This record gives sequence, structure tokens and C-alpha cells, in this order.
Amino acid sequence: MFQKLINGSVKMVQRWMPEPFLFAILLTFAAALLAMPICRQSPVEVVANWGGGVWGLLDFAMQMALVLVTGSALASAPLLKKAIARLASVPKSPAAAIALVTVVSAVACWLNWGFGLIVGVVFAKEIARRLQGVDYRLLIASAYSGFVVWHAGLSGSVPLKLATPGPDLANATSNAIVDPLAISHTILHPINLAMVVLVIVAITVVNTLMHPKGDAVVAVNPDLLVEEEPPAPVKPSTPAEKLEHSRLLSLLVVLLGGAYLVIHLGFRGGAFDLGTVIMLFLFLGIFFHRTPLAYVRAFGKAASGAAGIILQFPFYAGIMGIITGVGESGICFGTVISNACISISSPVTYPLLTFLCAALLNMFVPSGGGHWAIQAPIMFTAGGELGVDPGLTGMAIAWGDAWTNMIQPFWALPALAIARLGAKDIMGFCLIDLFVSGIIIASGLLLWAL
Repeated sequence: MFQKLINGSVKMVQRWMPEPFLFAILLTFAAALLAMPICRQSPVEVVANWGGGVWGLLDFAMQMALVLVTGSALASAPLLKKAIARLASVPKSPAAAIALVTVVSAVACWLNWGFGLIVGVVFAKEIARRLQGVDYRLLIASAYSGFVVWHAGLSGSVPLKLATPGPDLANATSNAIVDPLAISHTILHPINLAMVVLVIVAITVVNTLMHPKGDAVVAVNPDLLVEEEPPAPVKPSTPAEKLEHSRLLSLLVVLLGGAYLVIHLGFRGGAFDLGTVIMLFLFLGIFFHRTPLAYVRAFGKAASGAAGIILQFPFYAGIMGIITGVGESGICFGTVISNACISISSPVTYPLLTFLCAALLNMFVPSGGGHWAIQAPIMFTAGGELGVDPGLTGMAIAWGDAWTNMIQPFWALPALAIARLGAKDIMGFCLIDLFVSGIIIASGLLLWAL
């Protein structure tokens, strides 16, 4: 029965899911067509809101691209690749391989979403090269499924913005939150940590049980996964080449970056925000690649994985323009959605409904920063009036944003590019993970509210 459910899910997704870029275009028109009757906006107003939003997330898009590329470059460091190869030799059966990939990916995504996305699929490919009989589609889906915990982790946009001091916090939350919230109230809250552990355990078990039997297994030819070897090291002869291969120069840069992070976090009490995460992985990448030239090459290769994100971000920013735009009617689409959740909420159900509201918005705006811009002024104000802990409200938004990534293919693009698969190859499996993880997240948020 369970296998029939999985087969049906896979077939449905393969039949109906378009290429991710087309998905973004279809969502653009869907948002526009909904905004006109709901917000009583004219086509001209909707188009103006869309065009005004297209470049509205450039700063955040750059941050997201850097998180992804620095995490990818770090994962490709020779020392880390050797560690991944050794770990890939551990599983001796398809079930063990699926379980190990899920756990490694989820833990890595919790630490840093960009690093986790890349290291998970790199690890999955290494296992596929070594182990016969494992379903390659499910292996990559398992690597991506760990992404469901990213926004509850150390690189989560919403909790890190809540932890970042300054006037932007008060402005973004309409003065509902003035003082920053330490991550002990959000990411490191005991209930949030328990939810993360339970979700990881659940998707690990489910992914293992989903492995096809017999002829239904779709394996991959290991020869297709062979990667181009890096150029052999050459003895530098010119002053320029000596600088390019200078380990001392890399070490000095790493010491500079490390000194700043120590001063920022230790002596000045700075926030562990998105910029801090990017700097940490940037300088770790330089350290593990050892020379400036090696890191430049790794960074350039990693940047190709961000192509899909760079292409689609303006379209999702345009959708956000439609969602947040206001015409002569004075009605905002995002406000309508959020207020619909608020109107039927109590202090206990408010976090759950906030989670579902964020999950719906994530289909149109798959961006933590986008959720912050749309929901922070509304949800934190309403949560404060209901007496809901702002840390809980923030994590409800964060979990909702991450949850529907299991069926929103935007963030799967880098992993799919590395794995050489399409979104429809893995999303059928991820749909099952969506339902299983959703039960745990919803239950956890209700318990937290109580």
C-alpha cells in the first residue's frame, strides 16, 4: 500500500510539474490574476507593482547567492571531499545509503543551508559511484529532503534577522519588536531543537522505506558521475604565479577574517546574522583550499550552481511586488492572506496558522527575506496583541517557509544541476516527506504555544 502511494506520488509529479523557471512564470500570472479581484486592483496597477518589485530583492539575492556559493566552494575543498569519500564507503546497502544521506544532508542544512544543499548532493553522488542497486532519484531526493530543517537552523533568515540589532528590526516589525531576540529564543529553543531532531528521524525512516524494489529501482551508470579532475599543481615561476599559489597569503587573509569575527562576536557583541555566516564560510573555504588560485577556481565552479537562483530571483521578487503592492483600493494581497489567518486565531492556534500562512506564501515567494518583508509587520504585531512569544511567531514563519520547499522546486536547482536530474525526478518522493514532516512541525508549534 505504501509503495503504491509513493508510485502514485512520483507519477503525478512527473506528469504535472513543469520546469522550475516555468513554475515561476506560472506563479507570476497566478498571483496577478488573484490580486486583481481580491485587492480590487486594475491590470495597470498589478503590472506596476510587479515591475516595481522585480529588483526589490537585489541585496538579499546577493546574500543568498553568496551563502550558496561559499558553502559549495567549502564543500569542494580537497580535505572535505576526502572525508566525504571515506564516509561514502560506510553504507553497504541501499537502505543504509538513503538513511545516511538524509541525516548528513539534514545536519549540514541545519548548520548552513547553502553548505547543506551542496554537501548532501555531493555525498549522494559519491555513494552512487560506489554502491550498486541504490535508486539514484531517491538518493538525490533524500539529499534535498534535509533542506526542510534549514530555516530552523543557524543560517535561518528570520531568526537571524530577529537577532540583528538596529533600527531595521523595529521598522520591519512595525515597532512590535525593538530589542533583538537572542537565538536561544528561536533556533536554540528546546522545543525547536526537539522538532528538528524528530523531523530528521522521521524523514530518515520514511526515505528508507520509500526505496523501490527489484526492477523499479532507477540506478545510474557510475561513469556518468565522473567529475573533471582539477589541474595538476605546477611549480610557480613568476612573481604573479607565486602570489597565486601562496599559502601564506591565504593564511593571512583567513587570520584577518577570523580576527574580525572574534572582535565582532566576542568583544562587540555582534549578532550571528546572515553576513556573519557568509564570512565564516568564505574564510573557511579559503583556509581549506589553501591557496588563492585554488579558491578562485572552486568559487567560479560553485557559482554556476547559483545560475537558476539568479535567473528566477527577479521573477519571485516581482511576485513579492504583487503580493505587497497596494493600489488605489489600499488593499495588499499579502495583508489579506495574513489577516485571514489572524482573524481565526487564538493564542494557541496563532503559531500554527502563521506556519500555514507562511507555507502558502512560500509557493509564491520562496525566500526567507521575502517572508520577512511581507509577514513581519503584520504577524509580529498581531502576535504581540495575542500575547504570543515573538520567538515562537518567528519560528512559525521560518518553519512554514522551509516546509513547502519540499514541493517548491526553486531551492532544489543547485542540487539538481550537480546531480544532473530534473525537479520532477525527485519531487514525488519529497511530497511524501512534506506530509510526514508537516505533522511533526504542526504538533511542535501547538506544544510550544501551550
